[in-house]
Formats: sequence, structure tokens, C-alpha cells
Amino acid sequence: MKVPVLDLKGEFEQLRGEILPALERVCENASFILGEEVEAFEQEFADFCGTKHCIALANGTAALHLGLLALGVQPDDEVITTPNTFLATAEAISYCGAWPVFVDIDPTTANLDPRLIERAVTERTRAILPVHLYGRPADMDAIGEIAERHKLRVLEDAAQAHGARYRGRRVGGLGAAAVFSFYPTKNMAAYGEAGALTTDDDQIAKFARAARSHGQTARYEHEFVGYNYRMHGFQGAVLRIKLRHLYGWTAKRQEIAREYRRLLADARVEMPVDDPRDECVYHQFVIYANNRNAVVAQLAERGIETIVHYPKPAHLQPAYSSLGCPPGTFPQAERACERVLSLPIHPGLTAEQVTYVAHAVREIVGHK
Repeated sequence: MKVPVLDLKGEFEQLRGEILPALERVCENASFILGEEVEAFEQEFADFCGTKHCIALANGTAALHLGLLALGVQPDDEVITTPNTFLATAEAISYCGAWPVFVDIDPTTANLDPRLIERAVTERTRAILPVHLYGRPADMDAIGEIAERHKLRVLEDAAQAHGARYRGRRVGGLGAAAVFSFYPTKNMAAYGEAGALTTDDDQIAKFARAARSHGQTARYEHEFVGYNYRMHGFQGAVLRIKLRHLYGWTAKRQEIAREYRRLLADARVEMPVDDPRDECVYHQFVIYANNRNAVVAQLAERGIETIVHYPKPAHLQPAYSSLGCPPGTFPQAERACERVLSLPIHPGLTAEQVTYVAHAVREIVGHK
């Protein structure tokens, strides 16, 4: 049996009758950059996140960059974040001329460990950048308390967490601002690159709207040197449609995750822990296995696609060798990266495929 890790073609076939008329509407209106569809999406996504503002942007990395700038991050400042993330989280800090300061993860959740944050705070620290990794909310209460105590700002990296809830509240409005990615592999994905910043802060929103369009506050009036970070009209149209389907898709992902947990309960693997007070949206369903690469190969022999998110933590990437964090600096993140494996999880999976994957994993790794 073939089990793809993602099925973008199948998703398009499901939505073809909605997508093509929406793209045609953008063409008819010639609203190719920002425009009516993007504006409508901004309002709808802000309502979805429970925030006052949504600023549509070119991609998630641009959203991270503008979010940090809006929080006042400047050259030689420090921003505390996790090494267990896609490199864009750290890159955006570098774009500001600031320094990423990594803090190890909580092995039970794979998210930033709040118990370790305070010892990393210095007089140069300006912000904390937690990641809701794999769609699992970070411990925002603990992070917020530390930030308040040290007068720091918090920017949520919610690139993998569209619709996730922390203590009943959707991510996106839990810090000073939050950023989302709509990269094609995300739970709610554009047909290309796209991102967004959400916030309740009027000044952050004002800055981000101007900064995304060359610092313009009015046509050809440039208050400061900005960027070309605008969302395309096609992406706004696509995302409006997908937002309406996100509720059902999320429920399906959660159903698949529950079944994986049930079928793998006695397998020789570990799985992240979900807080019952929160709602994970399972951008990825990960397991931790010994001899991970061998498991990957044996699953591939059975027709099961998998991905490793992520094989090397940020502090061990050549791009950040100048930080001087050798192997062993963040042992929990390093151990997670050595053992982590993402199983197929998307709304197009059948019950038979889920069972097939789980049974294959159990056969390969053994059971307790």
C-alpha cells in the first residue's frame, strides 16, 4: 500500500470547483497585489484568531522579520528562542541584526522549556520567540510571566499551528503579536508563498502594514525604508476558501492522531505529550524512535513516506556555527532531532492507511 506523507493534488481536486472561480475573479478585477481578496482574508483570519488585526504578507519568514522589528528588536539585541525549529525562526532574528539565544526544549512537548528561559535573559534581551511546534501550543502562561517580569515582548511563531488553542484561546493572540506561514505544506496552505502577522496592538499593525509596502503610509509617501513583503491577490483568494475548510480538516487530523496514539500505545516509540487543556492541530504527528534512519528505510520499503522534522537543531547548523554552541549544548533538542520522525497525517488519509502505517511502525520497532 502506498501512503503519501502529503496529498496536495488530492486536496486541489476536492476544491477545484471553488478555487478556479476565485482565481478567475482576481484576474477579472486585476487585483494581483493585495486588493479585495487579501483585505477580505485579513478580516476573516483576524476574526478566526480572535485578534483585532491581521496583516497579510509575502511569506512566514517576512512575517517573523516584521514582527520582530515591530517589537523593537534592533542590532545587537538578543532574542530567546528554541533550537528545535525550522531555521527561519532564527534567521528572522539575524535579519534584524540581533542574536538568537537558544534555550533547550522540554522533552515531553518538544517546545521551548520555560524553566530554562530565565537563566538566558541578559541586559541585551529584547524578546522571546516561542514556536508552537508541530501545532502544539507552547506554555504561554509561563513564558508570559517571565516576559512580564523582565519587561520583554513575546512574538508567537505559529507557522505550524493554524487554529490551535491554548487554555481555550486560539494561538495568534497570546503575545504582543504572532506570525503564520501558509507555505504549501501547512495545515492551511497557499498556492505558493504567503504569511501573516496577527496582533491586537494598533501600533504594531500600523508599522507592519507600512513596512510590507516599502514604508508607505499613503501612495508614494514613504515614512521609512520598508520592504516588499506584500501578499499576492491569488493567495488571498485561495486562503479565504481554505479557511472555511480548516475546521473540518483540523478535526480529521485530530482523529488520525488519536488513532495513531491508540495503535502505537505499546510500540517502542515515544510521542509528545498533549496538555488536555490545550488543542493541538497536528501539523505533524511525530514519534521518537531509536535507529530512526533504519525505521525510515523500512517504512519506505512498505510504501510509507515519512519526513524528519528536523534532522539537525539550529545551533548545529553551519549557518550558526559562529554562536559557538557545540554538540551537547542543548541535549534535549539534539536527542529529539536524532530520533524524531513524522508519520503521514493529512485529511486525505483513509482509516486503512492509518492502520497500515501504525501496524508497520509497530512491526519494525517492536512492542513493550
